[in-house]
Amino acid sequence: MKIFENKTALITGGTRGIGKAIALRLAREGANIVIASKTAEPNPKLDGTIYTAAEEIAAAGGGRVLPIQGDIRFEDQIHAIVDQTVATFGGIDILVNNASAINLSATEQTESKRFDLMHAINVRGTFLMSQACIPHLKQAHNPHILNLSPPLNLDSRWFAPHLAYTMSKYGMSMIILGLAEELRQYRIAANALWPKTTIATAAVKNLLGGDFLIQRSRTPEIVADAAFYILQKPSFETTGNFFIDEDVLHQEGITDFGKYAINPDQKLMNDLFL
Repeated sequence: MKIFENKTALITGGTRGIGKAIALRLAREGANIVIASKTAEPNPKLDGTIYTAAEEIAAAGGGRVLPIQGDIRFEDQIHAIVDQTVATFGGIDILVNNASAINLSATEQTESKRFDLMHAINVRGTFLMSQACIPHLKQAHNPHILNLSPPLNLDSRWFAPHLAYTMSKYGMSMIILGLAEELRQYRIAANALWPKTTIATAAVKNLLGGDFLIQRSRTPEIVADAAFYILQKPSFETTGNFFIDEDVLHQEGITDFGKYAINPDQKLMNDLFL
C-alpha cells in the first residue's frame, strides 16, 4: 500500500512550480489530489493550466485528480472548492496553502492594489481556506495543514526592502503559529515549509532575477520531497514547526542535493528571509 493511498490533498495554486511539484510527489504515493487555482486558460507568461497540470499529475499517480478553478480571494469560491472536494472524495486529509502573490517593491512604490492583492491571497485567502477545511480535517486520520511560508524573524532587514510582501508572508506564518496551538486538541498538524535556496519558479524568473537567478536556484522537487516527509509524520507530535526544506531532508538521511540544482556549476542563492 502506498503511503498516501486513500488520502485527499487539497493544494492551492497547484498549477505550476512548488504547488504542482508537491501534487506530483503525493500523487505518486497514491494520494487523491485537488488543484485549486485561477489558471484555466493558457497564459503566455505562465506555464500550464489547472487542466494540463491535472493530466500530468494523473499520469504520475495512483489516486484521482480534480482540477477546480477558483480564486481564494473570494469566500464563496473557497467554500465551493472545499464542498466540491468533499463531495468528490469524501473528505480532506491534507491542506497545502501554496497560493501566494509576490511584489518586492519598496513602500513608496507599492501600489494599493498590489498591497491588497498580496494580503487578500497570502493572508486572508490562507486563513479562510484553513478555516473552511478545519471541520473536515477534524474527521481525518493524521490531518495536516502545510503553509508555504517562512520562519518568523523580526530582523528589520527582512522588512525594509519589501515591507508589504514581508507582512503578507509573515501573516501566513502567524496563521501556522496560531493554528498549531488552537488545533492541537484535535490532533491537526499545522506547519510551515520554506526553501533554503531560491527555487526555479515563474515568480523567480519573471519578477526576481530572470535566468541569472534561475541558474543559481534549485528545482521545486526539493520542496516537494520535504513536504512528502512532513505530511506523513504523526500529526499529534509534528506541529507548530517552521521547516526548511534542506533541514527536513538532512533529518531523513539525505545529504546529496546535487540533483536539485538547476546548474550544479553555479553557487546557490539563499532564499528571502534566511
